[in-house]
This record gives sequence, structure tokens and C-alpha cells, in this order.
Amino acid sequence: MTFYDLDLCDNALDAIEDMGWEQCTPIQERCIPEILNGMDVLGIAQTGTGKTAAYLLPILSRLDNGDFPEDAINCVIMSPTRELAQQIDQAMQGFSYYMPTVNSVAVYGGNDGSRYDQESKGMKMGADVIIATPGRLISHITMGNVDFSRVSFFVLDEADRMLDMGFYEDILTITKLLPKSCQTVMFSATMPEKIEQLAKTILNKPTIVKLSINKPADKIKQLAYVCHENQKTGVLKDIFKKYGQKRVLLFSCSKLKVKDITRTLLARKINCGEMHSDLPQSQRDEIMYRFKSGQVDVLIATDIVARGIDIDDISMVINYDVPHDCEDYVHRIGRTARADNAGIAITLIRGKEVADFMRIEKFLGYEVEKLPLPKSLGTPPEYKPMPKTKNGFRGKGKGKKNASRHSSTRPHTTEGRLKGIGKSKSNGKWQDKNNGKNKGNHKR
Repeated sequence: MTFYDLDLCDNALDAIEDMGWEQCTPIQERCIPEILNGMDVLGIAQTGTGKTAAYLLPILSRLDNGDFPEDAINCVIMSPTRELAQQIDQAMQGFSYYMPTVNSVAVYGGNDGSRYDQESKGMKMGADVIIATPGRLISHITMGNVDFSRVSFFVLDEADRMLDMGFYEDILTITKLLPKSCQTVMFSATMPEKIEQLAKTILNKPTIVKLSINKPADKIKQLAYVCHENQKTGVLKDIFKKYGQKRVLLFSCSKLKVKDITRTLLARKINCGEMHSDLPQSQRDEIMYRFKSGQVDVLIATDIVARGIDIDDISMVINYDVPHDCEDYVHRIGRTARADNAGIAITLIRGKEVADFMRIEKFLGYEVEKLPLPKSLGTPPEYKPMPKTKNGFRGKGKGKKNASRHSSTRPHTTEGRLKGIGKSKSNGKWQDKNNGKNKGNHKR
């Protein structure tokens, strides 16, 4: 389906044309008509599937068509991190280029007092769209800078990450200030129990759109080392010797590890920088600029902060720790081999993570090539891959409960819960309109 088959306004289509877009992604094709029709939407899809455009385009199109107050906040978009809020704000500027009457303000922490005053002024004057992180928005609410009484659209982007960061109560506080008539859109990469609970609380008869996880691109060469924790530094040295150390993104599961890895690599004269939530916004902006411009070779980051990293020329992704689930693995390694480039993804697997990585291999449908450790590092842990049969893998890796529950190797689990979520806040039955189509075609 093309964007011209959707009932978007002319100004939105002009902006899309300038970007060179024509075909909708699956999430856009299924969500845009529902949002245009005023439905609440629960979208379950991984990062990189086009979710931002899936909600921004229909909302901006409706705002541009009028019938919304000019002196009120009409749309609130929540983001888990400052980096993602900035990314959404940039997309907003592009999509609304031909909409001079539609304005927005980005609201996130880590800035000086003058920025806070500018945010406050913008919200009090009635910016059409607010793009905010929960903590900063709660601060403005506490100071009486925000009036949500006439909000028409509320969007939660990457809701699972917001709950991982402890923003559940903040989200509920914000939603209680919204009018009952507010249309709500919620996107999440996974469907844990807390997301179900939140969906039942804030969504009204939602259309449910669920996309299966895409497999990694064939252009990504996937490799792995099985090693003990104390061998990982030596493995990194071997990786950089074999594959170079330019345009490398290294993921770790905790900010403490990110700091430790950064100190270790700097001591070895590796040109690297770190990205985690303990850094003030000015430092995060600076390190991102230096990495994008090539002044830093290796960027070491946590998963949460990395959601705002959108760079096309990353040559290699290194998983210093095995990701907790298949979604995170695909998301991480998908940062390389973009824009028709090839790329390498290497995972370091310590003994306790073998079962988790086997589960990822089961999802992939194949074993990832294991490279031998340099002889100087000693003996690696034992790795017992799942036996192959004519029907594929039959392994039963007993990983962490959360990883098993959220893993897409069990898609029936999520689907079953979606069908059994129950009734919405208005006691109506939930719907699944994945195949819903908007009959109005736009012809130019």
C-alpha cells in the first residue's frame, strides 16, 4: 500500500513526497487508517518498523484539517528517553513542514533553566503537540505549567521501556489529567504483564495491531565467542585486531558495566565514549555528535539510551552481554547493515548466558558461528548447541523467566493474552482490526 491510498491531508503527503517515501511499512498500513478513524490503538512491534510515522502522520493530518482549539495542547507524546524525544521531534518537524499552523515543543530533562522556561512558555501558549519524557512533564505538571483539559491525542511510544525505567505511576498520573474523550495510542516492542495492565487501564476498545519480529537482515554477518567474564577484555582486543575499531557500537546490559568497559578500553588507548542515563544531557549530546562525526570510534551504551541512536554507517555491533530476549537481540544488531551497507554483529557469551543465546538461535532458526578464543586466553566455557533434526531445533534452554515469557519463540503466548485482555474502561469488548482498511483514497 502507498501513502496515497490513505486518507492523509495534502500537506502531509507533500512532506512524505519530499522525503522520497511511497510505500507504507506494515505497521503504518494497519495503524494509520485506525488512528484517522478515531480508534484507540495498541501496536506491538519492534523498533525500526516505522512506528513514529504510523502515529505522527495521522495525528498531524487531523490537526492540519482543523476543528481543534488553537490555544490548547492538542496532543501529548510520551517517550522513555531524551534521545528518542529528540528523534520524534525531528520527525515532527519534517512531517509538519507544510503545516505552518501546527506547532510543537519538546520537553525533556538535562537542560539549563532557560530551556525549562522556554518549555513552560510553549505549553502555556498552547503548543499543538508536546513531546515529553515522563519525569520532566511531571515537573511541569507540579509547577502548574500544563493544562491537559482539552487534549485530543495521547501517545505512549516504547511503553515497555518506560515501565522498565519505573515510570508506571507517572504515566497513570498524567493519564488521569486527560479528558475521557482523548484518543490514546500505545506502542510496545513486547507485551509483558505490566503492559497488559496499563493497556486495560488507559485504552478504550482498542484496535490491536501485532507484528511478528523481523529476522535480522541477511547483510549482517553474525558471529559469537563463548568465554568467561574475565576473558572478555582479551576477546575485545582480538575482535578489534581482526575487524578494526571504526564505527563500532558496543552494548552492555547495565550502566555500571558501560563505565567499566569504557575505563578499560581507554586504558588500552581505544578511542571510545560512553552513553548511559547517569550522564547529563549536554554530555550525551556531545558524545553522540562526536560519534556521528567520526571523532569517536567505539560507542559503549546501554539498551535504554541506545533507543535514540539512529546512524546508518555503523560497521559493527558488539553484544558484550547476551540480550535478555530475542527482541533486544534483533534491535541491537539491526543497528548495523543499514542503508544497503553490510555489517558484523558479534556476541560474547559467558557460561551462564548459554541457554539465553540458544533461545535466540532457536528464534533465528540457525546456529550463529562460534569463533575460537585466542590460545593465550585459555579454555572457554562449554557450549552445547541444540541438536538439529529434519524439523529444525528442539532445544529447551531454561533461560530467565522474563526472557522466556517475552520471547517471540512463543508467539501464541502473547496472542492468547491479547485475546483475553477482557473489557476496556468503558466495559466494551476489545477488538482486533488488523485488517481494517480506510476506504477513503487520496488522489492528487
